[in-house]
Amino acid sequence: MKLNDLTAEEKAVIVDKKTEPPFGGEYDNFFKEGVYICRRCNTPLYTSESKFHSGCGWPSFDQEIPGRVRRVIDHDGMRTEILCALCGAHLGHVFLNEGYTAKNTRHCVNSLSIKFVPKK
Repeated sequence: MKLNDLTAEEKAVIVDKKTEPPFGGEYDNFFKEGVYICRRCNTPLYTSESKFHSGCGWPSFDQEIPGRVRRVIDHDGMRTEILCALCGAHLGHVFLNEGYTAKNTRHCVNSLSIKFVPKK
């Protein structure tokens, strides 16, 4: 696995598990057909079909590509962190039972953790 070089801002989110400011990320209000991949290792994580507008300020998805996202309870036990299953990059957090979609799941993802690959 070749890991991509990260900017200081990307490293703060992906490695140090910080959160980018809301409503400023590249993919918050971005709705094109394609696949979202891990910025660190290029693993496909989400398809555009699972993306929805939640109004929370970060890209939201209601389903990951099976086997590509790992869930881990935060150290404080209050939230569930989501990570790239291949390289362990911090993606954000997952929230359940909010009613945004029929799947009742919201992956709240930092734009800095992902890259978009348009459908060909």
